[in-house]
Parts: sequence; C-alpha cells; structure tokens
Amino acid sequence: MIDWRHWHNEPYLVGGLVLLGWLWAILAGPMRGRLAPTASFPRKQAWAFYGALLVFYLAVGSPLDQIGERFLFSAHMGQHQLLVYPAAVLFLLGLPHWMIDAALAPAWVRLPLRLLTHPIGAGLTYSLVIGVWHMPSLYDLALRNKLVHVLEHVMFFGAGLLYWWPVLSPSRLLPRRNPGVQMLYLLGVLIAMTPVFAYITFSQDILYPTYEFAPRVIPDFSAANDQLLAGAMMKLAGVFIALGAFGVAFYRWYQEQK
Repeated sequence: MIDWRHWHNEPYLVGGLVLLGWLWAILAGPMRGRLAPTASFPRKQAWAFYGALLVFYLAVGSPLDQIGERFLFSAHMGQHQLLVYPAAVLFLLGLPHWMIDAALAPAWVRLPLRLLTHPIGAGLTYSLVIGVWHMPSLYDLALRNKLVHVLEHVMFFGAGLLYWWPVLSPSRLLPRRNPGVQMLYLLGVLIAMTPVFAYITFSQDILYPTYEFAPRVIPDFSAANDQLLAGAMMKLAGVFIALGAFGVAFYRWYQEQK
C-alpha cells in the first residue's frame, strides 16, 4: 500500500536541484557585477526560481510519485501538470533577462533555440512530447523502468518550458511574442492537444496495464474511473490555465489598441 514516508533522496534528483539553486545564487550574487553591474539583487525572481525547484521536488520526490507510479493514473497526471504548469512557469519567471541572455549569447546556442521557441516550434514540440509519451507502450515502460521514468519527467518539464516561452520568455534575445500572437498560440496548442485528451478520456479500454491491475487504494474507484479522471484533469487544467493566460494577453492587446 501507499507509504506516506516515501520521499526520494536520490543524488541525481536532490543533487541536480541543489546544483541549479547554487548556480542561480552564484549568478545572482558574485557574478551579478559582471553580468549586470547596475542591477540589484532580483529578490522576486529568487522567490519564483526556488519556488519552481520546490514544486519540481514535490512533483517527483514526494509520495505523489509512488502513488502515480504504482496505483493511480490520475496521480501521475497530477505530477505532469505540476511540472508543466507551476514548475515551468515559476522557473521562467525566476530568470532575470541578464542571466538567461548570458547563456544565449553564443550564436550556436541561440539559433536552434530560436526555432524551438518560435510559437510553431514550441507548440509542435510540446504537443508531440505529451502525445508520444502517452502512447500505451511508452507510458507503461516509464512506469516499469526508473531511468525511462526520469527521462519522461525531464522531457515533460522541458516541454513545459518551451510551451510557456512565447508567453513568458525572460530573454531579450529570444523575447516573448506580442499579445495577439500569444492568443493565437494558446488556442492553437489547446486544439492540438484535443486528440490526446479524447484518446485518454473516451477510450473504451484501460490503456495502461499497470493501472488496470494496480491495487485499488480508493474503494469503488475503478481503473476506468481513474482513467476518466486523468483525462478530465488533463483537459480542464489545460483549458483553464490557457484561458487565464489568454485573458491576460487579451487585456494587454486591448491596452495596446487604445
């Protein structure tokens, strides 16, 4: 059954998050004088960045990981939504432009990222990553193989960063798009993700054997109900969050038209 004391402390997880936090602190502290001599310490960005690291850990390091890996598809869907939405959003909001642009300065780094962060490139990459990973054979493999599962979560987080880049880019070299483009982009991704949602939600079969034969940790909550809830979570979270971002973009577009 569920062990609520099951928190991950693997070196690659904890060490990776500590390394990212340390790098941000070095760039925002001792290196700030070289990167942005006139900039003050980015206190708000610090809260956002370290908040992103905390959400990432809670998604993949807390007991939620065990529940999603062994028992409930809906819990696993919740993990992915934490990675794609709050973790990715806070991560981008936590990067001052002078910090990210220092990394993007070399042309060999910036040029391929220009294609990936273009609304078409970002939308297609995000939709493909989410869609391909939800193929039954690949998704169930991730549940059975720890390294594949780690790769899945890293790719979901990376896809989340690309998804939000046209809307929340912290960079001046690869800036966020104007509000009109943002609105079209957000609607386009919602449409592109509809087949994945429909595939999960309206399937007459249980798509993933791990969840079909998993112990039922909630009485009278069948694998079919779990799959239906997971699909609804995917669509409703995507719709509400995208519409919220659409509303902000619409307001900014309206202000520009005055």
